Amino acid sequence: MSFKNKIKVCVIGATGYTGLDLILLLSKHPKVEILNLCASKNFGKKISYFDKRIKKKLPSISSVKSINWNKLDLVFLSLPNGEAQKLITNTYYKFNHLKYIDLSADFRLSNANTYKKVYKQKHKAIKLIKSSIYSICELNKKKIQKYRIISNPGCYPTSIQIPIIPLIKKGLIQFNDITIDSKSGYSGAGKNLEKKFSHKNIYESTYAYSVNYHRHMSEIDQEFAKVTKKKILYSFNPHLIPTFRGILSSIYLNTKKNISANQIRNELIKFYKKSKFIKILSLNSQIGTGEVLNSNNCIISICETRIKNKIIIFSAIDNLVKGASGQAIQNMNLLFNNNENLGL
Repeated sequence: MSFKNKIKVCVIGATGYTGLDLILLLSKHPKVEILNLCASKNFGKKISYFDKRIKKKLPSISSVKSINWNKLDLVFLSLPNGEAQKLITNTYYKFNHLKYIDLSADFRLSNANTYKKVYKQKHKAIKLIKSSIYSICELNKKKIQKYRIISNPGCYPTSIQIPIIPLIKKGLIQFNDITIDSKSGYSGAGKNLEKKFSHKNIYESTYAYSVNYHRHMSEIDQEFAKVTKKKILYSFNPHLIPTFRGILSSIYLNTKKNISANQIRNELIKFYKKSKFIKILSLNSQIGTGEVLNSNNCIISICETRIKNKIIIFSAIDNLVKGASGQAIQNMNLLFNNNENLGL
C-alpha cells in the first residue's frame, strides 16, 4: 500500500500504559501513518523517552490544539473517563470523515443514566451514543463499518464475554449462580495506581477490591441483556496481582442437564472457528497469563470439576493488548476493511 493511502491516525493520551502499547503496535502496522501523539504535558518529548521499545521515528508529544483534523482518518482516545465525550462532541459534526476508537468507558454504555450512576458524572455526548458501537471484535465484526465511534470494551469484560456469550446464546448453561473470579496485573489500574489504592505492599501482594460492585459489571450486564431476555445472576470478584500485565478470569458455572464440559468446549470451537485470536485448549488444560503476554490472543480452557454439571472456564488475555490496544487495532482493521489480523 502506498504511503499516501495509509490510514492517518492520531493517539490522544499517548503516554499512559495503554497509549504506549497502542503506539508500539501502530508503529509496526503496515497500513498506518501516525501524524500526532498528544498528551496534556511533556510537549516536545520523543515517545521513546516514555517507552524504549518504540524504535520507529515518530512525531514528538504535542497538544491536541496542534492537530489538523482534516488530515486524519482516525483518532484513538486513551483518556480519563469523560474526556473523550468532550473531544468527540467538538469534532464529530465538523469533520464528517473522521472516525474514533475510544479506549475509555465513555461510549460503552448505551444508557446515559446508567453511565452517570456508575461513573459519577453526567454524560457529555448523549446525542452521539446512538452513533457509537460497543465492539468486542469477534462478536461485532459485521456491524462495525456502519459506525464512526467505536467503543473499546473493558479488559475484564473482554475476558469474560468471549467465553460466555456463545454459551448464553445457545442456552447451554444455567443462568443463575455464576461466579466470576478475575485477577489482573496492576497495569490495569493505570499509572495512578497508588492514588487509587491505599493497600500496603500493592506491588508484592494480591488485593481484592470492588467486590460488591465493579463498574465493569454495567457493561457486562448490558451485553448479556442483548443476547437473552432472561436474568443472568452472577457475582464478579476482581483482584490485583503482583505482576505488571495479564488477566486470568475463572468462571464457575453449571451446565444445563446432560450437557458435558466437552460439549461446551466443542461449541466454543465451532463459534470461534474463524477467529485467529481465540484459542480453545484441550479439555482440563492448565492455563496461565504467561501464555498470552504481549499478544492479542484469548486462550480458554474448559475444566470439569468433581461436582456433576459444574464446570470452570478459564480465560486469559493480556489486559493491555486484547483487553485494550490490540483490540483497538483489531477494531481499526475491521473499520477500514483490512484483514483483522493485520499488524497483530
